[in-house]
Amino acid sequence: MFDWISRKLASEPAENESGPQIATSDAAEASAEAPASAPVADPVAKVDLEARVLEAVRSVYDPEIPVNIHELGLIYDLQVAPDGLVNIQMTLTAPSCPEAGFIPGRVETAVRGVAGVKDAKVELVWEPPWTPARMSEAAKLQLGILY
Repeated sequence: MFDWISRKLASEPAENESGPQIATSDAAEASAEAPASAPVADPVAKVDLEARVLEAVRSVYDPEIPVNIHELGLIYDLQVAPDGLVNIQMTLTAPSCPEAGFIPGRVETAVRGVAGVKDAKVELVWEPPWTPARMSEAAKLQLGILY
């Protein structure tokens, strides 16, 4: 019986000093080797942050039009990075809009107030030009121009 135990132990791979070896997949090994400073993107948290940023954008209105700037189609691009940086490209209904100097700042302030946002940058663009066709159906209905 003792010979059987000796043979069994001899046939098993030796354990290293840190204990038994645990098999890992290549993905697990790669993530274990990733630097600690690499940002880890939680897709659910990112979607939640994007939704809260969009809600903040929708809280901004053109004072001349009783519809929020998102429904008016003034937001051309909205990017939320996993690290909390937000970049927005937007336009106005016209370059001569009297609120041109104020609306982008209101958007930045609203977005910076969202928990999880580290900074927000709003870029005012004029191409492509805004047209009423960019408005949502809800905005057109609210303004009485949906037929």
